[in-house]
Amino acid sequence: MKYLVGICRILVGALFIVSGLIKLNDPVGFSFKLQDYFAPEVLDLEFLVPYSLLIAVFVVIYEVLLGVLVLIGYLKKFTLWSLIGMIVFFTFLTFYSAYFNKVTDCGCFGDAVKLTPWESFTKDVILLVLIMVLYVGRKYIEPLFSIKVCRWITLATLVGCLLFGYHVLMHLPVKDFRPYKVGANIIDGMEIPDDAPPPIIEYRWQYEINGKETTITSTSGRDPKPEGGTRLGVETSFIREPYEPPIHDFAIERDGSDFTYDFMEVEKMIVVIAYNLDNTELDGYPAVKTATEMAKQKGYQVIGLSASSTAETEQFTAARGLDFQFYFCDMTTLKTIVRSNPGILEVRKGTITQKLHWNDADALELE
Repeated sequence: MKYLVGICRILVGALFIVSGLIKLNDPVGFSFKLQDYFAPEVLDLEFLVPYSLLIAVFVVIYEVLLGVLVLIGYLKKFTLWSLIGMIVFFTFLTFYSAYFNKVTDCGCFGDAVKLTPWESFTKDVILLVLIMVLYVGRKYIEPLFSIKVCRWITLATLVGCLLFGYHVLMHLPVKDFRPYKVGANIIDGMEIPDDAPPPIIEYRWQYEINGKETTITSTSGRDPKPEGGTRLGVETSFIREPYEPPIHDFAIERDGSDFTYDFMEVEKMIVVIAYNLDNTELDGYPAVKTATEMAKQKGYQVIGLSASSTAETEQFTAARGLDFQFYFCDMTTLKTIVRSNPGILEVRKGTITQKLHWNDADALELE
């Protein structure tokens, strides 16, 4: 039991630390995932949406702290009950998401590792078992260091997490796991490769044969036409979903026209992204204005992308003295591209070459 507890302790601690740090690298992205859970059609907790970022930061730092605490064996009772409470809650959440197909990605590992709802639930069940082993064998959990050293490790972890979280919020994630990272070509990301696995569809043919309803299952799509049978209907479902390219929802539109491929051919372009002008950070626009004006002077084409209406964007640019035009793009896509509202991209023939938070607008490198 002692060795089993030791193994479980390492596994649980490491998983909580890794999972927490990945989400702490991108707390804004995790807050978007929490907003999905708070939606009326899921948990119906809309009153928590304005606090989603604060909750996200608290949860991920707490997760990292619990991982460290279980590894060093400090505050054993508090740690074990916190682990149990957290894993029970998330096991319920992932089961709810999987069973009712509400949120298709739990965000457990941010954008680094994508899990299906049932994979997320399975992961949480395994973690629950490991944590229960720790609880049953809690007498074998002893501090690795003196109480004083454990306190300093805990404090250092907390301070380190706070500083790291502040850095990524004021700038951008240190590691970008999204398909719109610097160096990615948007058009290439939208293409389906020749060797992409084809979808597999299961057909359930319903027949009445000799007065009895019978279901014949196949994947060929060919009507089996059993002798003496009368077809009642057919139902289909995917055994393997169609291949979905990493970038599948990107489009640049205005006044009913699609300009996506036109702009993806531009030699050098600056794109200002403000996914929603209702809650964009107004403090960022003086720096954005300076950067975009300088870019235009150096021969760059400058455009904006927003999910706000044309009327809103025109009124906004006039009020802010911005010398460029906004085009429409899906809000979820824009939130995925850059975790800053506004954010700045340099795009060269569809390839993202720079990505900046508005706080770093003065660091934009222009030819």
